[in-house]
Amino acid sequence: MTIVKNYKDLSFTNERKLVLDLIEKAYESIQPRKVVGENISLTNSNILYIKDAPIDLSKYKNIYLLGFGKGASVISKLVEEKLGDLLTDGYVIDIMEEKFSKIKFTKGTHPLPSKENFDFANMVLQKFSNLTKNDLVITIVCGGGSSLFEAPYSLSLKQKTEIDSAILKSGMDIYQMNTVRKHLSKVKGGFFAKTVYPASIINLIFSDVLGNDISFIASGPSVIDETTITDAINLKNKFGIKIDDKYFTETPKNEKYFNNVFNFLILTNDTPIDSIDREANRVGIKTFVYSKTISCDAKTLGEKLIQKTPQGTLLIAGGESFVNVKGKGRGGRNQEVVLGALLNIEKNIVISSFGTDGWDNYTLAGAIGDINTVKKAKDLNLDMKKYLIDDNTLPFFEKTKDGIITGKLPSNVSDIMIVYRH
Repeated sequence: MTIVKNYKDLSFTNERKLVLDLIEKAYESIQPRKVVGENISLTNSNILYIKDAPIDLSKYKNIYLLGFGKGASVISKLVEEKLGDLLTDGYVIDIMEEKFSKIKFTKGTHPLPSKENFDFANMVLQKFSNLTKNDLVITIVCGGGSSLFEAPYSLSLKQKTEIDSAILKSGMDIYQMNTVRKHLSKVKGGFFAKTVYPASIINLIFSDVLGNDISFIASGPSVIDETTITDAINLKNKFGIKIDDKYFTETPKNEKYFNNVFNFLILTNDTPIDSIDREANRVGIKTFVYSKTISCDAKTLGEKLIQKTPQGTLLIAGGESFVNVKGKGRGGRNQEVVLGALLNIEKNIVISSFGTDGWDNYTLAGAIGDINTVKKAKDLNLDMKKYLIDDNTLPFFEKTKDGIITGKLPSNVSDIMIVYRH
């Protein structure tokens, strides 16, 4: 069974089928059961192995699990199964629901926070505020955690929602966004590690951040922050985010809070990119990994990638483009990458851009496009440039039927782009 639900409808040329087969391989490589099985195991003597690093769980009186972000529920369920009776208690927040034995689950919201998100984070802070050096907290840290695991320093829910909405539309990259978010929060930027101290923390990190700087993944609740309150205020001024300086706070800088924090980067976009690369080579296609850390305007990215793709080559890229929203339409950055490329696409090109979490802001995971998409748009009297200017990519790809449909998926390692010049 394919992960791309409309695979059959999309794969009506050999070149499209090739690209879609590679998309399937990418999705398969990052599914939680496969990733957890390859990276985490527990012996009969209660030694937990994480990427071959042994951790003796018998020396801890209590072991807690905390999961937050998109995909955290499924991953936490798998870790709970491995820990069994060793697990004392746990708390997970995600947009995808899961049933647990001991863990308490909260369904949160993303990309904007909600009362449920705030209540969850405040509850966790309270529960973990009196731990000792004999306690261990295993955290499942996933992309989307900046929204899902949030307790503002002093902002109200209404204020925080308005600010986050403005940040998402501002054109900031993820590092800039999370710099501002850290200094508005009492859980981000190392604040959670300060709360848990002197207990130990094992961070199992699933990265959606280009470059995989762990202090920015989910805004680094248990990782020391090198940015400052001045950095955050300068960014909000630069991008015109309307918020008084009094709402900002400095993040913990004392290294003692992080001495018992152990970080393991479990999954990055290396995994899906490498799986595409191997599979394309296996079927005789020459490949070119352009970048794993793309960060640029979505409207122009597709055309740039096409220009970088030699004849007879499949280009692979990863990262996260951004949309400086000017229009009033509905869509997502991956759809915008493809639509932007279609304005000047050649007949021997297939391009696709897709979110690894299966949710490109709205119901599509992304899109696939070629000269056939352009022909369909002309037949339907769709003005591609107008749809792009109005940031209205979702209706465009719904009408041409070139949107990729997967539904929400339990993994999130940013976006993947493929260009095939055949």
